[in-house]
Parts: sequence; structure tokens; C-alpha cells
Amino acid sequence: MKIEELMKAAEQGDAYAQFNLALCYEKGKGVEKDLAKAVEWYTKAAEQGDADAQFYLAGCYYGGEGVEQDFGKEVYWCTKAAEQGCADAQFNLAVHYDNGEGVEQDFEKAVYWYTKAAEQGHAGAQNNLADLYYYGEGVEQDYIKAVEWYTKAAEQGDAYAQFNLAVHYDKGEGVEQDYEKAVYWYTKAAEQGFARAQNCLAVRYYKGEGVEQDCEKAVYWYTKAAEQGYADAQFNLAVHYDKGEGVEQDYEKAVYWYTKAAEQGHADAQNNLGVCYENGNGVEQDYEKADYWYAKADENEEDFYYHLNNR
Repeated sequence: MKIEELMKAAEQGDAYAQFNLALCYEKGKGVEKDLAKAVEWYTKAAEQGDADAQFYLAGCYYGGEGVEQDFGKEVYWCTKAAEQGCADAQFNLAVHYDNGEGVEQDFEKAVYWYTKAAEQGHAGAQNNLADLYYYGEGVEQDYIKAVEWYTKAAEQGDAYAQFNLAVHYDKGEGVEQDYEKAVYWYTKAAEQGFARAQNCLAVRYYKGEGVEQDCEKAVYWYTKAAEQGYADAQFNLAVHYDKGEGVEQDYEKAVYWYTKAAEQGHADAQNNLGVCYENGNGVEQDYEKADYWYAKADENEEDFYYHLNNR
């Protein structure tokens, strides 16, 4: 349909045409991009009950695109679309109840809407629903159901779910412990760039659990995660360079990665960096800097134990 015909149909009250005209204004297809006009036409279609328009209009209010940001109105239109069975709207609405954005936090309602979307195959909803079963928020804690929903999402390629499922197999929570399956799912998530999965996969290669021990592959995956700024991986990678495990010993690179992790508050990295400065390994010997990093490590250890004992 040509843009002129679309406009005519929209002006005559055709909800489908109004929605598509709004899309044209939002994306600048066949007409000059105009987010305010997109909102105008989304609203007209949404008021006629068009679920897609309601969902897109909710997105406009959420992002403040073409209209002033308003989480309350976003939730209103999201609810309208969700009640008509729009899985994306059900997921977004669940997230709002989960986080208390634009609505009072309500884990039970979050579970309700996550379930609606999850049952339609929405991977993000399946993962988040599994989270709520895992933590027992809005529903009775149930590791078996958590694993069930993580599996559904993981099989659709959701990296978060793949990682979470791997953790369950790693720890034997809600499922029999199985390092090989843990490695399988860590690998799936790691290959998608999930830093925590990359670090955990590296640990498995280092320990030879669920996979043949391979320090070089451990270094490979630690590096992937470290380059994304993941502090635990930066520390682990530094240790490998420090000891020459899976890589040629290189104190300077060890110092580099210890520093990266230490600057993020990693207590073990701070301690080891202090050792490097004290002994002059990979860096010029400097007792003041050694004392500085030792003190930082002590502070973080105290904070860790304080929070651990006061949770």
C-alpha cells in the first residue's frame, strides 16, 4: 500500500493502517521521520484496541520518544497489550512488577506475567521466571522448576539462561551434578560473549572437570572474559602469567591484569599486586605501593566479612 493510501485509510479510522502509518513515521519510511506523529497514530490505533500499537506506544512512553517519558502510561499500555496475549508486552509488564518501575513492586504479578509470556515461548521470560523460582520470589522456591525454565530458554539460545543452567549442573541444584553438561552450557554462553560463563568455563578447563584439563584453553577463556572487564577473570589470568601456567611466564602481564582487577576492588588481586611491588616482579620494587595495595586488600577483606556476617 502506497503512503498516500495508507494515510487515507488511517484518517478514515482503520486501526491497522494507523499502526502501519505510525511505523512509517517512527522509521522514516516513505515520509519524513517524526516521532511525535508516530505517537499520535500509535495512540489512535491503540485506543481502538490494536495490541501491536499498544505495545509500541508503551515503548514510546518508556523511552520518551515522541512523547514525555512516563512509566505509568508505559505500564498502562503494556497491560492493555499483555491482556490481549502479546508475549513481549507480558514480558515487559512482568519486568516492571519485578523491578517496581512505574508500578509498585509485586513479585507475584511478575510471576504471573512472566509465566504468560514463558508459556508462549518467550526466552527472556522463561529465564526470568526461572530466576524467581530459584530465589523463591513471588512463588515457592523450587530449583527443579528453575532448571525446567532455564532449560527452555537455554535451548532457544538465551545466553543468560545457558549460564544459569550451567551453574545448576555445576552445583547440582535442582538436577544431578554433571560437570560435562555444565561445560556444555558454559560453552554455549561463552561463545556468545558472556563474560561470567567464559570465566567459569576457564575454571573447568583449569581443573579438568567435565572436560580434559587444558591450561591453554583456560587462559584463552580467561582472556576473553578479562578483556570485557570481568575482575575474577582478570585475577585468574594474572595468576596464570604469574606462574606460567598455560602461557609463558610474564610478570609484567601478571602485574597488568592484577592491576585491572585490583582497581575494581578485587582483594586477592590487590594482595598479589602488593607482592609484585614488594618483590619487584614485573614492576620496579616499591614498598610504598606494596603497602598501599596490601592495605586495600585488607579493607576489602574486612568489608567482605562484614557484609557476609550481616546479610
